[in-house]
Amino acid sequence: MHASESKTTTYTIAFYNLENLFDIHKYTSKNDSDFLPGTEKRWTKKRYDQKLRNLGEVISKIGFDSNQKPPAIIGLAEVENKNVLNDLIQSYYLKSFDYGIIHYNSQDERGIDVGMLYDTSVFTVQDSKTYAVYLKNEFGNQDYTRDILVVTGMLHSEKIYCIVNHWPSRREGEKESMPKRVKAAEKVVDIVNSIRLKDEQAKILVMGDFNDNPGNDSVKFLKKKARLFNLMEPILSYSRGSSNHNFRWNLFDQILLTTNFFETQKNKLKYDRADIYDSKFLTQTTGKYRGQPFRTYSGRKYTGGYSDHFPVYIQLNVSSD
Repeated sequence: MHASESKTTTYTIAFYNLENLFDIHKYTSKNDSDFLPGTEKRWTKKRYDQKLRNLGEVISKIGFDSNQKPPAIIGLAEVENKNVLNDLIQSYYLKSFDYGIIHYNSQDERGIDVGMLYDTSVFTVQDSKTYAVYLKNEFGNQDYTRDILVVTGMLHSEKIYCIVNHWPSRREGEKESMPKRVKAAEKVVDIVNSIRLKDEQAKILVMGDFNDNPGNDSVKFLKKKARLFNLMEPILSYSRGSSNHNFRWNLFDQILLTTNFFETQKNKLKYDRADIYDSKFLTQTTGKYRGQPFRTYSGRKYTGGYSDHFPVYIQLNVSSD
């Protein structure tokens, strides 16, 4: 009698900052004037369509080498509205897959939001909602930033919670803006705690562009207070990251998870690996920025690339008889 062979199914979960995925239409409620046909950036339909095709190509290939499938879930940052996500899933490289969309408009002053794509054949959404992060500016008025998106659903018949983030930028300076990112981290800790009150053994993934590295105060606070494991911590090095500023690598794009993803049980989702998707076609191939992300714009100059961030991803395995 032969022992039955176990079968392993792999799921890829990714996060990708899309670098200003704006359409070509003017919205009075948003500060989107840079991304219009008649502006200095000359954001035309042709360029928009190329951007969609480029991003679709990247998404379709994340984790594909080891999985032969595109990601089951992709958390996204720098999305203007639901229309651009509809256009993205209908673009050349993604239209053959059955992706669903989750998006809510936030009050971010730049008019960019977070969102999520999911493979409807493997992930079933049960609930989704957003949480605002309340910040104040130097005058004591509310300072609007991206909302935090929480999606609950079933992946391989197991409930998971995905929390998608895009924390306040460093535009004012790293130290000056740090309290805003700590505020965002505190909000995520509150969300994680509220989930655990209802579901003690909840499997939670926290992903996003945190605008901080794994060793910065905001991310360390999140990891400690929410009792999460940061999968990206060992990956950041002097020669590798998800974005590059002043010729220094950063890993602002990260995925953290609850430690119950490390438990080994049949028919249960288990953590396998984490990585940056930095394939050579996503990089600048010549010049002083060689090896850095091949972006759509360099300042005001259109370069026709992908994004100024590389995606990050993890893979989860399920073993069954």
